[in-house]
Amino acid sequence: MSGKKVKEVNEMSSEEILQELRNFDTATICNVVATYPGSDICLKLYDAWYGEYYTDQTLRCMYPELGPICGYAATAWYSEESADYTKLDKFILLDHLYETKKPIILVAEQTYPPELRNLSGLFGGNMTAQFKAMGVIGVVTDGPMRDYEEIKEMKVQYLATGLTSGHGPLMLRGANIPVKVAGMSVAPGDIVHMDVCGAAKFPERFLPKVL
Repeated sequence: MSGKKVKEVNEMSSEEILQELRNFDTATICNVVATYPGSDICLKLYDAWYGEYYTDQTLRCMYPELGPICGYAATAWYSEESADYTKLDKFILLDHLYETKKPIILVAEQTYPPELRNLSGLFGGNMTAQFKAMGVIGVVTDGPMRDYEEIKEMKVQYLATGLTSGHGPLMLRGANIPVKVAGMSVAPGDIVHMDVCGAAKFPERFLPKVL
């Protein structure tokens, strides 16, 4: 990076850097973060293969026309409702979203028995509308979604496993905790970049260096 470019980036706010990063695809972010450790531009933040810094092939970009987006990670953990688990009040997650810097990428891990894994349309129109009002611009989750056309009008991006129409009783089991979705391990406050090919993450303190 040239001296002039370094000065320009150092004078940018975090919000300006996040906006600028939307001009790049997620593969480029991966390249800078860890993918090419032999390159001078690679920050080598994670092991290139085993660093758990990007999602695998199991997720599908639901609205590719929205282009790349970038934001601060908020995290949640959901499962089927069971007396064996501790159910958290939904306001715990809403409080977490309120306290997270904006814009937000919600990274939601879902844990179900194998026979339910592809049947839980957890994220639908009502939930998405509520989350959008809290500053969420994208969701990364390892389960299907529903209400596709309704959410499309909201312009909230999704990386999900696909589409389904319903679900059974569900529960929030965690919020503001480390999660792992489609091979990507995320902590609250990480930067998450996502596009048609998937998502990648890196610590917030590296924002200027990634740009």
